[in-house]
Amino acid sequence: MKKPPGIRRRALLAAPLFVPAAALGADARPPASRRIGVGLIGAGKQGLLLLGRLLREAEVQVVAVCEVDRTRRDNAKRIAGSGCVAYNDHRELLLRKDLDAVVVATPEHWHAIQAIDACHARKDVYCETPVGGTIHEARAVVEAARKTARVFQTGSQQRAEYEGRFRTACEYVRSGRLGKLLAIYVGVGGGVSKWCDLPEEAMEPGLDWDRWLGPAPLRPYHPALSPRGVHETAPGWRLYREYSDGALTDAGIHHLDIAQWALDADRGGPVEIIPPEDPRAERGLRYVYANGVEVIHGGPAGITLVGASGSLFVDRTRLASNPEKILQEPLGEKEARLGAATGSLLRDWLDCVKSRRRPLVDVEIGARTATVAHLGSLAYWNRRKLRWDPQSWKLVGDEEATAWLDRDRREPYLLPKA
Repeated sequence: MKKPPGIRRRALLAAPLFVPAAALGADARPPASRRIGVGLIGAGKQGLLLLGRLLREAEVQVVAVCEVDRTRRDNAKRIAGSGCVAYNDHRELLLRKDLDAVVVATPEHWHAIQAIDACHARKDVYCETPVGGTIHEARAVVEAARKTARVFQTGSQQRAEYEGRFRTACEYVRSGRLGKLLAIYVGVGGGVSKWCDLPEEAMEPGLDWDRWLGPAPLRPYHPALSPRGVHETAPGWRLYREYSDGALTDAGIHHLDIAQWALDADRGGPVEIIPPEDPRAERGLRYVYANGVEVIHGGPAGITLVGASGSLFVDRTRLASNPEKILQEPLGEKEARLGAATGSLLRDWLDCVKSRRRPLVDVEIGARTATVAHLGSLAYWNRRKLRWDPQSWKLVGDEEATAWLDRDRREPYLLPKA
């Protein structure tokens, strides 16, 4: 039988992939009055992954999902099970009295609006990276979270997961095992986003295209931006400036986050951003920090940390040192130890929702890393050296470039006041 248009094989197989905790033998599940009521905003590929993790947590009750594509919305509601209500507009979801927290997994250009709205609604937030689509948005999200005392976790999973490899690398660097740190190479592909030039295609029924676009300029539908139905592929909106910075706010932001961690710069950032000399190059940009260390967009896939006495390489599958003896010698009790999550980053967030402590990748950490990524994109786009003051969140001596820290938004999808 021919499947209806827009429904992929993933839609037919999705239910068995996500099994609620109760079905796995979690009989000691707390009563509804003691569960954390969570809502999911964005039910695409990443949203479904997070939904599956939420459903395995005994104390979580997924009470609502929000998605602008009807096929994806109905699919997520079915996976979440009885008691879950589906919405097209995230603001309606945030009105629910039984909602304690939300997970934001929409395209990047929506993150700040939805995160700030959630903070104003007194909901704790787990937001995929970057927390803002511009530097101004990232800072506004921090202000909103602080003013409303929200527990806000940024989805920089490398700090918590992958068997702690990234944390270990940062601990060795901050313990001086490489000698004086000289440079960090962030190896992700090139691909600075460009203005969208996709042709119009017929839109499947059930997609609220105006709301998908939200604050971005009005343009015709193309399935590369919002793939039809339930899909397994990564959407192509990451390639276009209206919705994303490209590689630096996609895979790049996770590696830049580790560079910030290694440099103990979670409340800071670079002071100079220098694009490559070749005006066509999409790799080779350099971030210069006040201590002289350079973070370079380039090198092998992963992160290479280079010091005067040796180097470390880390990615999601391995951690290695040169010379090998660096990692063969365990860290002592008095050497650097960085905060570790109790399991996944999502698990750490849920624990913090209950304890009210700040999570491992608190909102300001996420906003600072997003700012590093955005500064790199601005330097690439404009082929201009930038000077940055991390403490004031301002560009130095460049009034024209200051306007680049934010963007125009299409009414009525404006940024809420922090």
